[in-house]
Amino acid sequence: MKTIGLIGGLSWESTADYYKYINQGMMNKLGGLNSAKCLLYSCNFEEVVRLQKAGAWKEAAAILADAARKLEAGGCDMLLICTNTMHVVAQEVQEAVSIPLLHIVDTTVARIKSKGLRAIGVLGTRYTMEQSFYCDRLREQGLEVIIPEEADRIRIHDIIFEELCKGELKAESRAEYTAIIDRLRAQGAEGIILGCTEIPLLIKQKDVDVPIFDTTLIHAEAAVEFALSSEMPMLQEAQ
Repeated sequence: MKTIGLIGGLSWESTADYYKYINQGMMNKLGGLNSAKCLLYSCNFEEVVRLQKAGAWKEAAAILADAARKLEAGGCDMLLICTNTMHVVAQEVQEAVSIPLLHIVDTTVARIKSKGLRAIGVLGTRYTMEQSFYCDRLREQGLEVIIPEEADRIRIHDIIFEELCKGELKAESRAEYTAIIDRLRAQGAEGIILGCTEIPLLIKQKDVDVPIFDTTLIHAEAAVEFALSSEMPMLQEAQ
């Protein structure tokens, strides 16, 4: 079994689910009392959010790269950045270490394609929905990407940071998200990427009539598969 390195705390609410899903997945695969070999570096999210708001991505990359180096030094065989937004610096993190980084977009695309879907809606932070690092990577792998209108993007983003990252799950916010998902469906979305690891805390498959892709769970399941594989993962190079 390979050792999984988790760059977490971004926020800790979703990192807790990563830990749960990875260990549940290992027990499901191996049975008995098996659990994952993993190390967690938990960042101070407040520091990272300040840099996000300032557009200081180089400085944010340095924080995550430092975490990656420490996890590699601790004996990890692979890395996960436990958030969608901070994959904006995935290339810098990968370049800081010699072990592979399992990219959240690539694992999600594989799941979407396994379902035969092509047109996909994306919910996430404004950074994820509006910057090129995420949606362009989806497009490069053959998907049609549909994002919400600006007012909906602002509301999605605010709910993430003002509520979900603090563990606040409100029925009225769930209703707002499901209404946004309905609007994406009306624009042709065949499925919805929950492209922020906090959104699955609020939105479950039972809440909507369109397939959803829980990036937290998908990423964690891919980590388990790699940890039990005999080969290094074939990762798509960032463009």
